[in-house]
Amino acid sequence: MKIQDFSRQTGLSAKTIRYYEAIGILPPPRRAPNGYREYDEAHLERAHFVAGARSLELSLGEISELLAMQDRREPPCRTMLDQIKHKADQIAERISLLQRMEKDLRKLYKLGLTFPTDDVDGKNCICHLVKERKTG
Repeated sequence: MKIQDFSRQTGLSAKTIRYYEAIGILPPPRRAPNGYREYDEAHLERAHFVAGARSLELSLGEISELLAMQDRREPPCRTMLDQIKHKADQIAERISLLQRMEKDLRKLYKLGLTFPTDDVDGKNCICHLVKERKTG
């Protein structure tokens, strides 16, 4: 199948498909006499795996590792489980950070309601509190 059909079936743009070929995520397809790429079912299966892994926010490096294992006929299942657990742990950490940030924002909002909203210089209003916040 040509790149347009491959793109439709995988949901990947032609640009992404060519990029994945360039970095080795997808093997180079056979070329027709006119130079057009000709993809087969193996390409389609691999692209679906890549798209699914990307939907889980696995990095291209992580995906490459899994694909290399498959190419060597090594089962990638344990590695994938480890990657999924690591990603879930990262998300849990991010959620915790976002919850703390939400709590801080709500406190700042309530405090800001007690200040005037017409201070052009930002010396006696919420703007001053925001400016004085420390990061990290």
